[in-house]
Amino acid sequence: MQLIRDWLSRQLGNPQIVSLLLLLLAFWLTLTFLSPVFQPVFAALVIAYLLEGPVAVLERRRLRRGAASVLVWLLFYAGVIVVLIMLLPQLVRQVTQIVQEIPRITAELQAWLLSLPQRYPAMFSETQMHGLAGELNINLAALRSEVLSRTHLLGVGVTYIVVYLILVPLMVFFMLKDRRQLAGFGRRFLPQDISLIRRVWADVDRQLANYVRGKALEIVIVWAVTWLVFELLGLRYAMLLGAVTGISVLAPWVGATVVTLPVAAVAYTQFGLGSEFAYVLIAYAVIQALDGNVLVPVIFSEANNLHPIAIIVAVLLFGSLYGFWGVFFAIPLATVVAAVVRAWPGAAEVSAGTPGDG
Repeated sequence: MQLIRDWLSRQLGNPQIVSLLLLLLAFWLTLTFLSPVFQPVFAALVIAYLLEGPVAVLERRRLRRGAASVLVWLLFYAGVIVVLIMLLPQLVRQVTQIVQEIPRITAELQAWLLSLPQRYPAMFSETQMHGLAGELNINLAALRSEVLSRTHLLGVGVTYIVVYLILVPLMVFFMLKDRRQLAGFGRRFLPQDISLIRRVWADVDRQLANYVRGKALEIVIVWAVTWLVFELLGLRYAMLLGAVTGISVLAPWVGATVVTLPVAAVAYTQFGLGSEFAYVLIAYAVIQALDGNVLVPVIFSEANNLHPIAIIVAVLLFGSLYGFWGVFFAIPLATVVAAVVRAWPGAAEVSAGTPGDG
């Protein structure tokens, strides 16, 4: 106990460490207890962070900050509106169709599962397959009711939709245009010496910028390529499955594994266990392989310096705590933790003695 007390006394006696801990505590309290209230603000922060790169490029080309912010903001939201007009109706239609077809898909998958003991009696028993078929029915029925309830909430929550359609773009604009004034206002609440906080933020910003902007580009590319390939193969719900595949890259390894199930289910119910079914799975596997081995190394010029096990644990942990946004920000949050550990006084000397462990 004396050793622990001495360590705490040394750490808490450093005002920079105390300031960093208080800042992290405030961030965690806001994220945990005020997340529903500040979700539009978080969404605006993410979009503004994505657009800060193009604004900075225009500033380096001697364009004033205000003009650069207006130009980037207008181009971004014009593109978003065009995409929504072109893609959203088709996406909503496919979501509605697949929700209505869930009972039929469930019945076909159950029939296939129940036929396995007759085809392969040495590998599958009737008891196992009956239990698995029953669980599949329960899970898909719950999913169907959940989707329908959320669709109903979307139709009712007009005010919430207006917040995202009007207030979020306005907040993004002012965050871009008045970035320096907002940063100066926040600086007033920090202590005089923030060298430790600066080191942590420099590390986080370097990796976070590469991750967030690169991940957004990766989602769009994977979505578009998957949609096009599934359309060429004649697979139903190609737009929806492409969108799900694109979003799945937020959770490396975990997302690709989970999305394989709906892709295989739709392909089986449409084509059966034929050559078309095999072509769909092969195409999906090729897309995942190209994403992991070609697209990711090209887009992410700087590694996040996180071990694959750390990434998987972060996705599972933050996803269970904060849902979709926890999955979305799992790697950035893990990056923050890693940056704090690296910048912690004394950590540099420890890591210097064990090269390659980072």
